[in-house]
Amino acid sequence: MKREKLIGKITCKYSEPPQEQAERDEYFMRCALELARAAAGEDEVPVGAVVVRDGRIVAGDFNGREKLRDATYHAETAAIRRACEALGGWRLIGCELYVTLEPCAMCAGAILNARIPRTVIGADDPKYGAFGSVADLSHPPFGHRTELVRGVLSEESAELMREFFLKKRGNHD
Repeated sequence: MKREKLIGKITCKYSEPPQEQAERDEYFMRCALELARAAAGEDEVPVGAVVVRDGRIVAGDFNGREKLRDATYHAETAAIRRACEALGGWRLIGCELYVTLEPCAMCAGAILNARIPRTVIGADDPKYGAFGSVADLSHPPFGHRTELVRGVLSEESAELMREFFLKKRGNHD
């Protein structure tokens, strides 16, 4: 399967992260950005996500709604699904999620339900963002919460989105 090979090729390049947290965040966000670029190459909204545990990428994916005709195939839900499979359970305790665009309500719910303790976000999403931009599900009155780190490589993430939608609208400048 072409998608599987592409994801594996991208995520395997990232095997020795730096020790310092800010550098690690950028390191893993760069992998998520590569997946987002792969999404754009498939004519999907360019969002990529990776799940990391103990300094290693457990799983990653990118948006696939158009090609797979699945409204729930967002980068985050797909990466979470893959991580659950790889780790053999639905609780992703001890994992971090790196995603290039602020999660929507569906993805925020998946992050909370998977018990992911830390979520690192590239660009804010002023239309659908559910971790502070439009709604804030990061501190629900029930159960699990996730620590949010915002703005990691946000300009690169936002620029990728801008370029994608300019091309979709035919404004190639």
